[in-house]
Amino acid sequence: MNRVPLQQQQSCGLWELKERLGTGGFGNVTRWQNKETEEQIAIKQCRQELSERNKERWCLEIQIIKRLDHVNVVAAREVPEGMQKLMVTNDLPLLAMEYCQGGDLRKYLNLLENCCGMREGSVLILLCDISSALTYLHKKRIIHRDLKPENIVLQQGEKRLIHKIIDLGYAKQLDQSSLCTSFVGTLQYLAPELIERQMYTVTVDYWSFGTLVFECITGFRPFLPSWQPVPWHNKVMLKGDNDIVVYENLTREVHFSKHLPQPNNLNSLLSLKLERWLQLMLKWSPQERGKDPGATPSDCFSQLEVILQNTCKIKYDETVADLQLRIEKDTEIPVADQELLLEAGLALEPQALAMQCAIDYSQIDGRRTDLPLVFLFVRSTCSYEPQFAPRTLPENISYVQSDPKIVLAYRPLRRTCGQAWHTIRSLKEDWQRLQQGQKAAIMSLLRHNSSLSKQKNDMVSMYQRLMAKLDFFTTSLHIDMDKYQEQTSTGIVYEKFLGMWRSMEQTAVTCSQVHELEEEMMQLQPDIVDVQRQPWRSGEALDTLEGKAMELFRKLREKPRDQRCSGDSQEVVRLVVQAVHFYERKLRDFYTHLSKTALCRQRVMELLPKVEGVVQKMAESEQVLIRLQEKRQRELWNLLKVACSKVRSPVSGSSDVPPLLTPRPSLQQLDESLAEESRTFESRLQSLLHDTIQESETSMEMLSEWTWLRGDQNFSSDLS
Repeated sequence: MNRVPLQQQQSCGLWELKERLGTGGFGNVTRWQNKETEEQIAIKQCRQELSERNKERWCLEIQIIKRLDHVNVVAAREVPEGMQKLMVTNDLPLLAMEYCQGGDLRKYLNLLENCCGMREGSVLILLCDISSALTYLHKKRIIHRDLKPENIVLQQGEKRLIHKIIDLGYAKQLDQSSLCTSFVGTLQYLAPELIERQMYTVTVDYWSFGTLVFECITGFRPFLPSWQPVPWHNKVMLKGDNDIVVYENLTREVHFSKHLPQPNNLNSLLSLKLERWLQLMLKWSPQERGKDPGATPSDCFSQLEVILQNTCKIKYDETVADLQLRIEKDTEIPVADQELLLEAGLALEPQALAMQCAIDYSQIDGRRTDLPLVFLFVRSTCSYEPQFAPRTLPENISYVQSDPKIVLAYRPLRRTCGQAWHTIRSLKEDWQRLQQGQKAAIMSLLRHNSSLSKQKNDMVSMYQRLMAKLDFFTTSLHIDMDKYQEQTSTGIVYEKFLGMWRSMEQTAVTCSQVHELEEEMMQLQPDIVDVQRQPWRSGEALDTLEGKAMELFRKLREKPRDQRCSGDSQEVVRLVVQAVHFYERKLRDFYTHLSKTALCRQRVMELLPKVEGVVQKMAESEQVLIRLQEKRQRELWNLLKVACSKVRSPVSGSSDVPPLLTPRPSLQQLDESLAEESRTFESRLQSLLHDTIQESETSMEMLSEWTWLRGDQNFSSDLS
């Protein structure tokens, strides 16, 4: 908190002065807080010595800000009663605004961690907020003319930080011709036509916005930031339409480039899109700036909206399948070959909502680094090799690596140290993401292997039950056929039944595949145990190197001005070389291990449908056996009917089967020998009937018990 001058009043009614926030071109800004409600406001007070022209601008700023209403433009507040008389010694009014506690964007850019640009999420939020604010101002026919990090403040919203444009002191309302000629703004962010005192339009804000975005991405301004205005203008005007950076290397040579320099924190797809967008925003010609006649939409803010929608905005009803179509467009990996895994190894289902795996930066603070990741695997790949060349080092690091003892001036030395720290930090973070991806692959493997183990147990159990049922059935059938052969001497013969039983005897279940699959699964388990040992977890060395590089950079940045001197880069070069060698060496081991994991998973995925098929066929075979047993029982009863028919057919000739023990009057008319033979035959038939009924009941009871044990199954075996 800055010290408040003693001569200034400390309170005004319920409002208490807390601190001086800063000093602008027109006056001072202070923070006040209500003692009862704790509401905070910023009060901007105009300096007395302003010229008449600037006094007019001051009054215009108050008029403009009071009629604006946009979440990304700082809002006006009512000046507390009595404060105007208390603070103002001239006739110029005070300006009360909402207080944004996050400070300005320059303060955020100056953080150690942003030395090579802000995090991707923070860049996306900034693009969203400031483009929305500029679109609003331009629709209100207002040019800001002084857009820079100092004029963007951060306020903590309900869910994330919100960027707001402030300081409309140089803002200009467009006249009917929409052209202006006044020279205003900060030189480093001024469009060329303002420096040349030419007529200008809203495209001056395009240049300032593009410059600001480039600085947020890379950590430095795009066009020779340390040069004086005249040589700056003469050199930068030579850039091509698509050049977005003009810089001096360590040998003082000037280079032009169409690409975002490394290092930065953007992914390659977003970097390519923003390069093309910055080429529109940073065109030298104001007439061509911000427009692309060959694109749809052609307007720069509309194009940015498309980029943001495809990058960080997911609709609430959008599915994972919709997201996969985007991935296919960007990576050329077919949807059918994509597998999206969370770190816990869970696969995202295509019909599920994409919000569960997408980062919505309209809801989440882009500075966070602990957000969950989704890992993309190619289903058809089970052999991984590093497909990229050795990591490309930043230009400064590559230069000093060839001669670490070369002496650099303080400013390039500080930038080189910052790039060294960022390079090692990026290696460490990439390694951490690879570890998370490997964890996702292993967890997915274990989940599928768990399913496979359960199905294997079901398969073995069902196989044992099926073999027992088959053994019981064939044993029972052989007994029936033997008994049938024994009683044929009595005259009960029916070849149709014998033929049916012999066809049943040929029934056999071939389940040799069960043993083959079981053996294959047993051979797979040691490999799965091996990949769980995780020999690739050894990133502690990168943590140590990153900590040392950060400390060197921090000490260099915090040196007092009178102690800032030239120096060499031997120490930071040594740290970078160690980090790169460690990373590349471990990366080979990592991909070897990942390939083993993917191969094990592929083997599991191939076994799952095989086991499922075998179990399904065994379930079908079990049903066939039950039906055959039922048929066997019916045939036994039919045999009894035939036997009974043969007993009474010599006398009555009737096909009806009377009760076996019913007295037959016709037998009394036969001679004694025939009667005795009939009684003997009837006794044997009754005994056979009793044995058959008992065996039938036992058989059906046992099958009923096995059927109950069988339960619901999804797998089976062959029945020949």
